[in-house]
Amino acid sequence: MKAQYNNLNKRFRNFYPVVIDIETTGFNHKIHALVEIAVVTLKMDTNGWLKKAKTIHFHIKPFPGSLIETSSFLFNKIDPFNPLRQAVHEKEALNCIFDIIYQEMKNNNCKKSIIVAHNANFDYNFLMEAIKRCNIINHPFHPFVTFDTATLSGLALGQTVLAKACKAIGLSFDNQQAHSALYDTLQTANLFCTLINKWKKLGGWPPKK
Repeated sequence: MKAQYNNLNKRFRNFYPVVIDIETTGFNHKIHALVEIAVVTLKMDTNGWLKKAKTIHFHIKPFPGSLIETSSFLFNKIDPFNPLRQAVHEKEALNCIFDIIYQEMKNNNCKKSIIVAHNANFDYNFLMEAIKRCNIINHPFHPFVTFDTATLSGLALGQTVLAKACKAIGLSFDNQQAHSALYDTLQTANLFCTLINKWKKLGGWPPKK
């Protein structure tokens, strides 16, 4: 195997994959708030196996005027106004996360980052709306492309639910910890790495000439 294929920037067309999960106060990215975000960056070892790198996690203060659906509280069990959360403003969290992502992109010679998430459209829309709301001019992400682990799992495993996809590929999943941004991001990262590495084991990577 050529050594170049063991470099992360060669695996995804110079994109740097970043696994993200977001918890919110509802399903409408225009009016509901982001209240928790977790990010896992990735790395590739010298043999070309994809692994987790850094983990970043923040509790977020709801933005002024945002709405809170009772159903979201029942779903994720997050009280946005609990002082014990030690929540920060979303702009502070995003700037910190982006600084780390930019450094990881530089370390891996990647030109753009790409969001990896389970049902990625949901996380993408909330993240882009928060970026716009915070007036952040430059961010690391591709403007419209995402990697959706629900789609990848449907193809490879016949499952689209995160817990079922993890179990189908041999990963543990604790339903009691689910719907925490940190736990779901770590599990999504495990799932994504396992899917990518499984494809490599099956001989699908590097591409045959």
